[in-house]
Amino acid sequence: MKQKFVLTLISAALALGAHAASRSGLDVEHFDKNVRVQDDLYLAVNGNWLKNTEIPADKPSHGSFLILRDLAESQVRTIVETAAGQKGAAGSAVKKVGDLYQSYMNEGLIEQRGLAPLQATLSMVDGVKNNKGLAAVLASFTSLGIHTPFAAYIGQDEKNSTSYIVNIHQSGLSLPDRDYYSKPDAKFVAARVALNLYFEKLLKLSGESAVDAAALLAFETELAQVQWTKVDNRDPHKTYNKKTQLELNLLAPNFAWADYWQAMGLADKAEPVIVSQPSYIKAVGDILAKTPISTLKAWLTFKALDQYANALPKAYADLAFDFHGKALSGVPEQKPRWKKAIAATNSSLGEAVGELYVAKYFTPDAKVKMDVMVNNLLAAYRHSIKDLTWMSPETKVKAQEKLAKFTVKIGYPEKWIDYSTLEIKPDDLLGNLQRSQRFEFAREVAKLGKPIDRKEWGMTPQTVNAYYNPSMNEIVFPAAILQAPFFNPLADDAVNYGAIGGVIGHEISHGFDDQGSQFDGDGNLVNWWGKQDGVAFKALTSKLVAQYDAYEPIAGKHVNGQLTLGENIADLSGLAVAYKAYQLSLGGKPAVKLEGRTGEQRFFLGWSQVWASKMREPMTLQLLLSDPHSPGEFRANGAAVNSDAFYEAFGVKEGDAMYKPSSERIRIW
Repeated sequence: MKQKFVLTLISAALALGAHAASRSGLDVEHFDKNVRVQDDLYLAVNGNWLKNTEIPADKPSHGSFLILRDLAESQVRTIVETAAGQKGAAGSAVKKVGDLYQSYMNEGLIEQRGLAPLQATLSMVDGVKNNKGLAAVLASFTSLGIHTPFAAYIGQDEKNSTSYIVNIHQSGLSLPDRDYYSKPDAKFVAARVALNLYFEKLLKLSGESAVDAAALLAFETELAQVQWTKVDNRDPHKTYNKKTQLELNLLAPNFAWADYWQAMGLADKAEPVIVSQPSYIKAVGDILAKTPISTLKAWLTFKALDQYANALPKAYADLAFDFHGKALSGVPEQKPRWKKAIAATNSSLGEAVGELYVAKYFTPDAKVKMDVMVNNLLAAYRHSIKDLTWMSPETKVKAQEKLAKFTVKIGYPEKWIDYSTLEIKPDDLLGNLQRSQRFEFAREVAKLGKPIDRKEWGMTPQTVNAYYNPSMNEIVFPAAILQAPFFNPLADDAVNYGAIGGVIGHEISHGFDDQGSQFDGDGNLVNWWGKQDGVAFKALTSKLVAQYDAYEPIAGKHVNGQLTLGENIADLSGLAVAYKAYQLSLGGKPAVKLEGRTGEQRFFLGWSQVWASKMREPMTLQLLLSDPHSPGEFRANGAAVNSDAFYEAFGVKEGDAMYKPSSERIRIW
């Protein structure tokens, strides 16, 4: 399911700081003593680590966030391999977890069976003769999680958050972003060449005798040319287009919609639907109609092979890695088989694994301490809203009402997903993956017509991340992120508030960023702002756009301040509110000095160390185009340079590289 407006703290490839070593929780051995905090907070805290750390050969980036992910991965591995070694009750969740992992690790059987496990899917594609057959295959692929030119998913109605509705959105590209298909930059040209080669090699390996790779690239290029930009897709009003089936048929009359919904099991449930990008759907209907069936069948075959490459013989996995890993991300080595197996088990049986993970690794003390911190952050946010100078009293009341309706979820869900009807076999990897996808899709479809499940989670407990969901108006912190360096119950409060406090503040702030602020406390897309308040907010955020537009992580390649605006607002405001919460936690008493540093200084050092990251250039380029998060160094410095408290803590003055005149500092929440 596409989580359209679930705004995460960290992008999938971003790595943060390193493990706490000192009593305070600061990684002092990673500090660069030759760099003054006043000149570069990020390098002063992380410079030594950056100089001495190499990115692992199987990763596109590295840092303590990924180290924490590695820790969670190894913890899950212990759980899963234990489950695989137990006999377990037939049909039990533990048995299914072990069996799925075992099926992934049985490389000998996978090699022996070749393409046979995927044959039913490939035969379905081969049988396409007309528009009706094409619609049925696209529907089947959607239920399997295979990318097609557009996809349907079940989500909350953004203007009626009490009900579920079917959504359609653009999809299908094999390259990371539409710009890869058109820009003359040498790196994009190389990516297109790599994709062309991947089309040819993967299809020929599967037995295709004649492959017209140029036609496949031309097809995807046509899709890319009519897709909406990432910036346009951030506008919830632009992407909210409710259509009846009659209107959808008029929008794209060349596509067999009735057959599509019938094959998906939504024949009587897809009325109405939300079309995220109407102009794209209209264009795709025409593109599909004019593209030769032979090209479409070859492309769909490629998509199926690409989706399941790691569940097929090694030759398929190697080709997939050469493209996705080496060509697009600059990663020289594949992950070990066990890591891929853990990822697949987490994806297919996430909450079954999560229940085992929480029982073994999550302590009640962590939840209690997090509750205290979250309450302090919410209290600080209430004070911040009250003290705003740019917002009218009437809109402040509505902002406070929204804040009061926030739901906080910490650790793990109250109710776990029931996997009892999902069949998992120890000797059928590809079948397991397909049945898991269909199980999840059926679970989503079953929500239609039922009340919103507000206890459901969008992440598993073993996920090292956090999120805010505007339709639910909730902030969620999975168990796995509640570990050092983000949260260490034994470390200094100042460092914890700078680290996990910044995370909490970040997620709360998503409720009031340029996207989240368009939803009310009940999760509805509705304007609750006074006209002048909206103008004032736009003026402030435009300054933030300009600040981040100026950052240049690769020569000639800048951060997109508009694409990253929501995350930059959340960083800026999250840091400010976390600092206020830290001050509240002191109860009016001054912070003690520790290791020669004031509490205020330790707070900002703790903030900076969680953003330390190293990333391969191809991945940086990819994320600059597609990721709503700024690179780590700009997240650390970009927020701090606007913080009055940072200037006070370190005596930053005119002439220092981090100095910004008070009149130019951006203060939003």
